[in-house]
Amino acid sequence: MSLAAGALFGAGLTISGMVDPQRVQAFLDPFGDWDPTLAFVMGGAMLPMAVAWRRQASIARPWQGDAFDLPEIRGIDRRLAIGAVVFGIGWGVAGLCPGPAIADLVLVPARAALFVAAMLAGVALHRLSRS
Repeated sequence: MSLAAGALFGAGLTISGMVDPQRVQAFLDPFGDWDPTLAFVMGGAMLPMAVAWRRQASIARPWQGDAFDLPEIRGIDRRLAIGAVVFGIGWGVAGLCPGPAIADLVLVPARAALFVAAMLAGVALHRLSRS
């Protein structure tokens, strides 16, 4: 099931053009050659997710599994804010975030390899700092 969900997500990223760093960076440049595609992709993702969250609230347990795996912390704390800033800077500079970067490993590995290596190093550094 996870493989199918990941493949569907990767296909959606590819079809929408979100694996192209120039398209993402063009969205982040409203005073230059602005491309609104990312706004439509985000809007298209928010609608089904809003429905899913509302539906999940009325379901006692998931179809597959014993319980929903939901975050315990619901507020915005310092760690979340710092993580969001680091994520946003990386996304703006590279034009990639984790999903498109993994998809690009298949489509254009030379372009994505450095980003994915840096991302994995960041994950490892985070885990080491939490131990």
